[in-house]
Amino acid sequence: MGDARIPVIDLFAGPGGLGEGFAAYVADDGSRPFRIALSIEKDGFAYQTLLVRSFYRQFAPGDVPEDYFRRLRGEISSEQLFSAHPEAAAAARGQTWRAALGDPVEAPVGEVRRRVRRALASAGAWVLIGGPPCQAYSLAGRSRNKGIDDYALERDPKSRLYVEYLQLIADFAPPVFIMENVRGLLSASAAGQNVFEQIRNDLLHPAAAIAAHGRRARPGRKYRYQLRALDPQELYDTPTNFVVRCERFGIPQARHRVIIVGVREDQARWPLLPLTPARAPTVEEIIRDLPKIRSGLSQEPDGPDQWIDAVLEMAGEEGISAISACGHDAICRGLAQLTSMRGAMARLDRGRDFVPGEPCVQYEREWFVDPRLQGFCNHSSRAHIRKDLHRYVFAAVFAEVYRRSAELDEFPRRLRPRHRNVLLALQGSNFADRFRVQHRHRHATTITSHISKDGHYYIHYDPMQCRSLTVREAARLQTFPDNYFFEGPRTSQYVQVGNAVPPLLARQIALRVYENLA
Repeated sequence: MGDARIPVIDLFAGPGGLGEGFAAYVADDGSRPFRIALSIEKDGFAYQTLLVRSFYRQFAPGDVPEDYFRRLRGEISSEQLFSAHPEAAAAARGQTWRAALGDPVEAPVGEVRRRVRRALASAGAWVLIGGPPCQAYSLAGRSRNKGIDDYALERDPKSRLYVEYLQLIADFAPPVFIMENVRGLLSASAAGQNVFEQIRNDLLHPAAAIAAHGRRARPGRKYRYQLRALDPQELYDTPTNFVVRCERFGIPQARHRVIIVGVREDQARWPLLPLTPARAPTVEEIIRDLPKIRSGLSQEPDGPDQWIDAVLEMAGEEGISAISACGHDAICRGLAQLTSMRGAMARLDRGRDFVPGEPCVQYEREWFVDPRLQGFCNHSSRAHIRKDLHRYVFAAVFAEVYRRSAELDEFPRRLRPRHRNVLLALQGSNFADRFRVQHRHRHATTITSHISKDGHYYIHYDPMQCRSLTVREAARLQTFPDNYFFEGPRTSQYVQVGNAVPPLLARQIALRVYENLA
């Protein structure tokens, strides 16, 4: 017998956050009505992450083989895992495809269609999901201060990959599709036209739109779509109605993304209920149970004693004098207290790919915690240069005292970096919070792929640990379950986590979609 669950096709899947929410959604009758039939992703490490997670999904939650957890604990490799369970591995490989959509050699339209047809089989109801990468629309980087360059936007092939998404809608007419993108999409323009308005018009009439892009859709696919928003606070006559503010729906970070739900007109049922608001937990509620670890020293010998001496250098006479001169006597007292913790700091290590321990997170405990894992994967620290350790410990103590992150003009002069962005920050640019602490008593700021760079925007709130967030801490704030393993080197793991859709948000979207299809 075939699988009667509703198939989901995931394009530009990344590590699979959006798909995870659909796959993990449990209906009132205890069933899991969705299955990930096909995930397509071009990045090799993200693909490996998808493959391992697809293997996990071949089993009922209580029947996952012990070898899966051995892989997460680093006791065996992924290749050994797949060799020990060839049938599940073959099924996982059939449901994941490493390919660059839009590449006529790597992913020709005919091959994409063939794989989608095979994944859907004879299913009537199904869902297309994905977030076409549109880096040119991002609010990050230079666009924060200079605006988006229209000419560069037109030339950037990544900014047009939504056409590949549109092609699948035109070819297969899914009853429901979900398209996720960065908020900067709303203000982007190309050739003098608003990009979002053009995309929205395309999604209303996909078959006609794909023809306007010089392509052909499969014959007979002339369906139109109604586009729905998910945030009950938004007005329904402006583009901002499609912005979902994740912190309003129980997600522990201020992540604002454009999310469009398209419902085929012959399937439309009014109304598509909006997401249900819920309190966002604080950073401390989400990550405080993870083992305490220290950062490392970069560009000089690193060891517990050397690291402690470097951190506590800020509590020495010269550091205290510089901080006191800025009027931060309370921070001086906080640093003095830190010196009394030298013994506790000496017991910290730098974590590992797997750290044994017992999770005790209370928020959505059943979602995050898998007792069979017996610890935490992807939880190791980065090394930082001595000057950055000084900045991190100052910023963390500042946040403890003032309950906010320090701006650059509040740092002692000796701690301010010497580059052009600092001058811009001191003149009031967006880089004023270049060293940002994720405050323990608030939800996090947006976790983005920039966390892979230097960690300056993602400083841990605990001065004693004096470091940036680990991959697992970032994954917790993105609401990935602890048994979700990220493949590849640590830099790639950070990128994967930062680019993902929070799975707990995706699970809420899956509920609304299921209500429409059931």
